[in-house]
Amino acid sequence: MPRTTSAKKALRQSDTRRVRNVRRKRSLRDALKKLEKALAAKNKTEAERLYRTAQKAIDKSAKNGILKKNTASRMKSRLSSLLKKLERA
Repeated sequence: MPRTTSAKKALRQSDTRRVRNVRRKRSLRDALKKLEKALAAKNKTEAERLYRTAQKAIDKSAKNGILKKNTASRMKSRLSSLLKKLERA
């Protein structure tokens, strides 16, 4: 346990940040799972709607440092290719 006041404050800050990051990660994972489920069901309109929300979640995660920029870009690219494949079929 921290003893100094600055160490106590640092602990409080890291706890707050951890909770915030976990919440953001969870929302990202939920958005991706919903999109993958719609793609598997071949529900085109639902998948297009969920793609926009997933893209927004990915961008926010990259902006806040949860994902790296190139990782976010790669995820969006792969999801868009899956969506295009669904549209062609």
